[in-house]
Amino acid sequence: MKLMNKSEIGFKIFSYLIVILFALMALYPVVYAFSVSISGRIAYESGQIVLLPKDVTFTAYDMVLHSKGFWIAYANTLFYTVIGTAYSMAISLAGAYALRSRKLKFRRQFNFLLVFTMWFSAGMIPLYLNYKGMHVDNRWGMILAFGVQAYNIILLRNAFSNVPKEIEEAAIVDGANEFRLFGQIYIPMATASIATVTLFYAISRWNGYYWSRILLTDPYEQPLQVYLRQLIENYQKLYDESPVVLDYSADSLAYAIIICSILPVLVIYPYIQKYFSKGVNMGGVKG
Repeated sequence: MKLMNKSEIGFKIFSYLIVILFALMALYPVVYAFSVSISGRIAYESGQIVLLPKDVTFTAYDMVLHSKGFWIAYANTLFYTVIGTAYSMAISLAGAYALRSRKLKFRRQFNFLLVFTMWFSAGMIPLYLNYKGMHVDNRWGMILAFGVQAYNIILLRNAFSNVPKEIEEAAIVDGANEFRLFGQIYIPMATASIATVTLFYAISRWNGYYWSRILLTDPYEQPLQVYLRQLIENYQKLYDESPVVLDYSADSLAYAIIICSILPVLVIYPYIQKYFSKGVNMGGVKG
């Protein structure tokens, strides 16, 4: 084993310190939000909360979890995330597989049109009028209208293009058709990119707020992000007008809502984070 000299050791120590520093900077807002969410009103409003909670109380979480409509909104978000991500991946995988084939007629034109949508957009108002004209105002409308993103199709297309042609030719010689090539050759060999794009779609669906709030008309179809925002707005008004002095602050409720909304992502992300850099790098090699 090669021994490191003093400069190499110093550089490694410096690198580790920088990484630890950035990790702590990224982690601190989450820890602070959780601490405020379970801290008492006096401790928070007097500025005593810096890192650890004080006068611990879970009243804010009890308020959130027992608020009317919370679990309906949670179920709606799970529906948009699971069904929406599955739909988006089905369309993206099929489109990427077709566009990777050099035998596809007008392949270059289709790829140009795909990239064109990333360069130019009609604008916010035309998009809104288009969605309203197509009656995108319900669950299935939100699923179908926001089905795919051009960037994700390009990532998958490039990942499929990196599969060696010799493997495809050998499978064809063995009698494989397009469905077998797609399901047994290309998908298993692009697992990292597929996991990465799946995470992109899932995060986008889970955090969906803007268009959901503008387009959805039925309050029982609103996702968690929209519901929590409305809960904050309504509760802030009630909190300010309440004659009763509560044992937690309005900000504690807001932070409790934040923790509830990001908790599933924090739990799932570490399991698929290892695919992230590998998937993006594999998908970005070829055009």
